Amino acid sequence: MASILTNAAAMAALQTLRSIDRSLETTQARVSSGQRVETAADNAAYWSIATTMRSDNRALSTVQDALGLGAAKVDTAYAAMESAIETVQEIKAKLVAAYGVGTDRAKIQEEIEQLQAQLKSVAESASFSGENWLQEKISTSATATVATTVTKQVVASFIRNSSGTVAVTTVDYPLNGSTVLFDLGDGKLGILDKEAMDGTTALGFSVSTLDITDLASVQAALGAGATEEDALDAMTKFIDGQLEAMTSAASSLGSIQKRIEMQENFVATLVDTIKQGVGRLVDADMNEESTRLKALQTQQQLGIQSLSIANTNSENILQLFRQ
Repeated sequence: MASILTNAAAMAALQTLRSIDRSLETTQARVSSGQRVETAADNAAYWSIATTMRSDNRALSTVQDALGLGAAKVDTAYAAMESAIETVQEIKAKLVAAYGVGTDRAKIQEEIEQLQAQLKSVAESASFSGENWLQEKISTSATATVATTVTKQVVASFIRNSSGTVAVTTVDYPLNGSTVLFDLGDGKLGILDKEAMDGTTALGFSVSTLDITDLASVQAALGAGATEEDALDAMTKFIDGQLEAMTSAASSLGSIQKRIEMQENFVATLVDTIKQGVGRLVDADMNEESTRLKALQTQQQLGIQSLSIANTNSENILQLFRQ
């Protein structure tokens, strides 16, 4: 039935053209943005997952920065420990030289005092970003024995478990009683500064108070019949023990250096992997979208042509009345 009020053919053509235009608009948006899921309306589930993972990736990027900062602190402490070990090795060598008959112990002590000052300088200057692992300031009362542990932490990773709970893990390094006895002043607890009650050992000396020109107090502590050689033996044994403690501390720092390096590599790989995973969910296949765009443009042209043909039917009816 031909009607001038209702053009069914034109309505069908128009409906098809509208559908093509909507698809064309969607495809053009994907081509311009590079994403097939740009908003929650595109795919709520994928958009939610992608948004959460992007947030976690941003947190991991911050972890990368924190690892870099932590690595710098550990590197500073390790470099200082290497220098400190060399200094204490020199002190040990001077003690051995003091055994010699006719040696000038006063001159040797002058050299030891310079080495002690160098050791203190190393401990005081090993600071990065306001933290000094070799000489950590802690709060203690005037009469309390320093027997606490200060744990230094380096942020290692950001974790989201299966239940959605998030957590930040750290690499820990304790500053405690395993560190070296070097009295740097009240309220210090660092790798090079473990204070006893009075800042010295039971024999009356620490690395910083070692004095080979005054062996009487050490002899007295060792007991009746102790000789100067016995006192020097006690000092040498003490220094050797401190070197062992310093070597152990430096070894621990080296282990942390390696772990931080491995964690940095892992986090960098993890960030890239998450980016790739999110891309698989929301990125558009540009080859596919470009092909679809070309096809839709062709369909749009055909739809316009079909609508034009449908609209000419009414004009044909007018021609009948003119005759």
